[in-house]
Amino acid sequence: MNSKQVAEMFDLSVDTLRYYERIGVIPPVTRDKNGYRNYQTSDLNWIFLAKSLRSAGLSIESLIEFASLAGLSETQNVEDAQKQILVDQLEEVEKNIEKMKEVHSLLQYKIDTYDVHIAKFKSGELTKDNVEKLWEAKHFKKRE
Repeated sequence: MNSKQVAEMFDLSVDTLRYYERIGVIPPVTRDKNGYRNYQTSDLNWIFLAKSLRSAGLSIESLIEFASLAGLSETQNVEDAQKQILVDQLEEVEKNIEKMKEVHSLLQYKIDTYDVHIAKFKSGELTKDNVEKLWEAKHFKKRE
């Protein structure tokens, strides 16, 4: 596959693909006899992994470290280091999922109670000083 096809496939720009290769986020891509990039399945896997990990918050520096480890001789230390990068990122994603669940719960609560809440304000039953403290509500407290 050529750069344009790969860019379309992964919804990236050709410039991003070249940038990822230039800085080492993905290993060097094989080129044909005319010097054009010829992406193979392994290259596509690297691009997919890089895009997915970036969207999950992994830094460019960590991606470069992960890719550079792949270029070293296969030893247990290299494999362990690569795996640890993935484990660390998974832990970060899990924390973010928990945060998103909390925000989801808060938004759902606000939507579910919106009309009643507004009606209470309009009737004078609630005022700016006489309202629920959302941060203290047990169903929104940060999970430990």
